Order: sequence, then structure tokens, then C-alpha cells
Amino acid sequence: MTEPTRARPVFSTEDFQLLKQAVHHYLREIQDKPESSKYSNLYHRLGRFG
Repeated sequence: MTEPTRARPVFSTEDFQLLKQAVHHYLREIQDKPESSKYSNLYHRLGRFG
């Protein structure tokens, strides 16, 4: 029986920083819309990784 291959991360630390910046920019654009709370939560979750 062969050993399973190790899972590789999909995103790098730098990717999380880029995603966080993009979400922050978008969040400013939609700040008065109802879906802004979902993007705000995503922004804060991304902050845990970077």
C-alpha cells in the first residue's frame, strides 16, 4: 500500500494579503448595501491568515 501524498496549501500567505486588500476595497464600495456585513466578516476572517 502506498502512502497518500501530502496536501499542498492552495493559497500562500501573500495570497491572503492580496485577497484581504481586494475585499477591503470592495467593502468600501458597497458599505451601504445589506451584503456588506458578509464581506466585513470575510475581511476579518482573512486577517487571521495574514
